[in-house]
Amino acid sequence: MSGWAETLAERIEKRTARPAVVGLGYVGLPLLAELARAGFRPIGVDVDAGKVAALREGRSYILDVPAEAIAPAVGEGRITVGTDFDLLRDADTIDICVPTPLRKTKDPDVSYILAATEEIARRLRPGQLVILESTTYPGTTDELLLPKLAAGGLTVGEEFFLAFSPERVDPGNPRFVTRNIPKVVGGVTPACTRLACQLYGTTVERVVPVSTTRVAEMVKLLENTFRSVNIALVNELALLCDRMDLNVWEVIEAAATKPFGFMPFFPGPGLGGHCIPIDPFYLSWKARQTGFETRLIELAGQINGSMPEHVLDMVRRALNRQSKAVRGSRILVLGVAYKADIDDLRESPALDILGMLEDEGARVCYHDPFVSGLELRDRKWASVRLDAATLREQDLVVITTGHSGVDYRLVMREAAAIVDTRNALKEVREPGHEAKIFRL
Repeated sequence: MSGWAETLAERIEKRTARPAVVGLGYVGLPLLAELARAGFRPIGVDVDAGKVAALREGRSYILDVPAEAIAPAVGEGRITVGTDFDLLRDADTIDICVPTPLRKTKDPDVSYILAATEEIARRLRPGQLVILESTTYPGTTDELLLPKLAAGGLTVGEEFFLAFSPERVDPGNPRFVTRNIPKVVGGVTPACTRLACQLYGTTVERVVPVSTTRVAEMVKLLENTFRSVNIALVNELALLCDRMDLNVWEVIEAAATKPFGFMPFFPGPGLGGHCIPIDPFYLSWKARQTGFETRLIELAGQINGSMPEHVLDMVRRALNRQSKAVRGSRILVLGVAYKADIDDLRESPALDILGMLEDEGARVCYHDPFVSGLELRDRKWASVRLDAATLREQDLVVITTGHSGVDYRLVMREAAAIVDTRNALKEVREPGHEAKIFRL
């Protein structure tokens, strides 16, 4: 290794290196906390002044990161946070954890990555390690980041170091957190890989090196495309079972008893979160640049994207059986976060369902124990109380997310009819719970 590499490796080993994290959201903030727990004095940079102010006050805005994991380190000066990119001048390693959304045309929007890279490039000095964690298409690190960082004349692999390591955050999952999720790492050069692996080895239980940045970038897209395609398969099966008057949940549970060759996936009202609804389109976009058509990925996206329309159709049928129209009916949507027990609204299909029901003329409200309020279509919504009185006022309850803290027996007892898209009422079998239930 070069002298700069040896110096950085020694500083990482002794915990005297200063790591920095750019982007303090669902990925960056847990990483910042783990770096502090590992004995470093990390730096956090985010353009959102509100996030920075909260952290300086010892408050966490991410459910997976309790305040006690941040507040003491901030108070004692072991964590430094700010909006000024000049903080990166003191950093030895820099993790980029910024958003990578899609444009309306389903093309990748890497503007946040580019903006962060340009800020880093202006301050890049010999001996620094830069790691991109933001999900993106294969080639981004080599084709976009490397030229910008090398433009100042430093040589990659000798004077500065560059790698990609895909984030694998699963919000709301208490079993798998940053510390115990294996970390895939691919560097531009072997020295880049070794240094990035060494850094992550201080914070996570297992590091998995791969041969190139492109391999590491593809790993993340494969993981999420695998889920998208299999969810689309089971969503299509749910539509077929609806036509054939079969219970898709019973079919899946029976198939899952096979001890080999089968992995259960479950239908739902659509895909949510930052990864699964978005990442496969990064791959299909890149494939088109090579003249390759990813037909299965595109079809999966179409099937999953159509599920809110199917929920709306179920609502129409459920109300029709009560001799009611959607227009004028009072409908409670139970759960607006994209999955249970989190406050994450990114790409949540429940928001589409709220909007479609409103377009149909329904009198819509929502309850979510983790989302007290939201803004949708220039309107502010507030979560209503989930009690017997509220439920009796509704013509229909639409369950889009099953929450562990919700009393579904109360829902079943007091609601006139229920459209259950996530089988949240599966365990409610007691006599006296008489609501008419329509399952996805």
